[in-house]
Amino acid sequence: MSEEKKGWYVLRAISGKEAKVKEILDAEIKNTDLGQYVFQVLIPTEKIYVVRNGKRIAKERNLYSGYVFVEAILTGEVIHILRNTTNVIDFLGGKSNKPEPLRQSEVNKMLGAADEMQESDENFIDYNVGEVVKVCYGPFSGFTGVIEEVNNEKKKLKVMVKIFGRKTPLELENSQVERE
Repeated sequence: MSEEKKGWYVLRAISGKEAKVKEILDAEIKNTDLGQYVFQVLIPTEKIYVVRNGKRIAKERNLYSGYVFVEAILTGEVIHILRNTTNVIDFLGGKSNKPEPLRQSEVNKMLGAADEMQESDENFIDYNVGEVVKVCYGPFSGFTGVIEEVNNEKKKLKVMVKIFGRKTPLELENSQVERE
């Protein structure tokens, strides 16, 4: 048998079942000799923040819905095992006997996008002292005020809002305000 090269391949999975496919493949890698041929199973995700009931909740969303990335050497039965895994439709690229690996530039882009999403944990907007902002979430929604203090580490702002003719300081998260 000729020496095969390690490469990244894309499995098409039933949408919403990517995590289950990864779980099944990880278990097979651990429990069988598939681990000699399959090195990584990856689902690139991004962290998004959703505001529900005034609270900010972090959720993970798949960057490529319906796809699972596999770093493997496709020899012998490995193609058959991967293709016939539960919830896997096929390799990306159709029903050819031997799937094509991703180009190195595509792999770098995919891995870079996953790393970039982990580094920047939020689409963070930089506010400056003296800016006028409008409160959009929470009990003071609809009020406008001037930023007095910015805390970038905690992603909080101190905003002076006029309530009943008096200026009142509010400590708000960056996501609770928007530029006027």
